[in-house]
Amino acid sequence: MEYTLHKYIVIWALILTCLSCSDTKKTETVVTPWGEVQGDSIPDDDDFTLSDIVTNGEMIMLTLSGPESYYDYRGRGMGTQFMLCEKFAQHIGVSLRVEVCKDTAEMVSRMNEGEGDLIAFMLPKKTKGADSLLFCGAKVDSLKVQWAVRNGNTELAAALNKWYKPSMLADVRKEQDFLLSSRSVKRHVYAPFMNRSAGVISRYDALFQKYAVLPRWDWRLMAAQCYQESCFDPQARSWAGARGLMQIMPSTAEMLGLPLANINDPEANIAAAGKYLKQLMEQFSYIPNMSERQNFVLAAYNCGPNHVLDAIALTNKHGGNPQRWSDVARNMMLLRDPKYYNDPVVKYGYMRSNETVNYVQRIRERYAQYSGVPARVSSPHNSFSPVAPRKSNKKHRFKPTDSST
Repeated sequence: MEYTLHKYIVIWALILTCLSCSDTKKTETVVTPWGEVQGDSIPDDDDFTLSDIVTNGEMIMLTLSGPESYYDYRGRGMGTQFMLCEKFAQHIGVSLRVEVCKDTAEMVSRMNEGEGDLIAFMLPKKTKGADSLLFCGAKVDSLKVQWAVRNGNTELAAALNKWYKPSMLADVRKEQDFLLSSRSVKRHVYAPFMNRSAGVISRYDALFQKYAVLPRWDWRLMAAQCYQESCFDPQARSWAGARGLMQIMPSTAEMLGLPLANINDPEANIAAAGKYLKQLMEQFSYIPNMSERQNFVLAAYNCGPNHVLDAIALTNKHGGNPQRWSDVARNMMLLRDPKYYNDPVVKYGYMRSNETVNYVQRIRERYAQYSGVPARVSSPHNSFSPVAPRKSNKKHRFKPTDSST
């Protein structure tokens, strides 16, 4: 009898233990990009509410490539919708990640799959599959287009609706126009020749001679590029953060091992540029003609290698010599047209290609002016002083492609 009672007690204990375990949430540790978290802290569904986004510190924006939506501009995101979405991300205190889709169908599908937090694109409300979305935030009523989140994500939708004001679109467009204008870049405008009769281009000629050997360039071509970048002003700074004589971006400086504390130092800046030009020359080493290769490198320095590769891909597809800059430049100009920047061979979308094409052309024109200057050996810290600015040493000029430079 005692044995039987003991057996039932053990059985009931096991049953109660199993019931207790079934009611307990799993707490296994899961490794995520943000560190280790408990399994029960991850939402069971795909909806990330506003609270989830803030907790994770990142918001994912789905959009399309285009001048109005999103594009890469010298390593910095641009486009009205992107800039507006970036302001909302700053408003809620999170970073913004952009996922570029190939068309609206992919955008809607990825949103329904929970691969994004919001569609920051003026999506037509009659788009196929959009009836599963919750439209909110930025909108243009007359066109019946608006941003959207996943249906049921009412917390995020309410936050967007509360934050957005109709005047914001116009304000962002004005801000973008300013950033793309000459007013957004501060630099002194020195004369392109310090002393033409004496054969002196600038006070930095010795530095160009020293570091142009890295990419195996004529030092006068590097001087011509420097004038296009900064007008020989070592304190020049663009709105995007590019700094110094050769307008080195902070991210590029880090890659090249140039401390930000030294980025405005003339020699350190020119040395970093020489190192970067060497890397680009190696990337395009398959182009045998040196002059042609230099054009590709100048373009890549200005807009980034990826856009140049897109233009090369278009040249391969639509005809022309992919190793001749004039042919590639012609196709690069097509990257302003949706028909071409949405072409499957194009990986990086829309670009302000006219700026890059003009950049290369103006450097070549100035190099032609500099070509007759002999390579005088002088100290990089000689007694020459910069020629006074033409108008004011506070004049704003657009960095690489200002048509007036």
